[in-house]
Amino acid sequence: MKTLKNSIVAIVILSFIVACTTQKATSTNYQTSKQEITAMLMQQAKDWSNGDLEAFMQGYIKSDSLKFVGSNGLTYGWKQTLENYKNGYPNKDHIGTLTFKLLDFDQLANNVFLVIGEFHLKRKVGNANGMFSIVLKRINKQWKIVADHSS
Repeated sequence: MKTLKNSIVAIVILSFIVACTTQKATSTNYQTSKQEITAMLMQQAKDWSNGDLEAFMQGYIKSDSLKFVGSNGLTYGWKQTLENYKNGYPNKDHIGTLTFKLLDFDQLANNVFLVIGEFHLKRKVGNANGMFSIVLKRINKQWKIVADHSS
């Protein structure tokens, strides 16, 4: 009986150690992913502000499966999303300077995040501010937006 009790105690201690180690690895992964996503989004803001919409779009998955929800409804695909940006922001006066305020990061799965934030667009034709929620997936060691809802 004493051997069984000792074995159970050893299993509980080992389980606790494994749980703590797993939690720490997950926490480190979360922080690293959050930093990588933040850097990617800040690069997007810089590319937008430089008037380079194609570079801005590098943060999105280059696929027909991309989903973008905006004031005009649902758009599918990278190419159509880029065309919508080009049509809606035809020159520097419309493009302006973009900044993000990132409010919340939720890790939905090992390689999937939901990020909620604010966008602020300062421009000559009138400023635009709003909220966004994006779903990002780690693909080939890079974070890509697979769904974007901006309003």
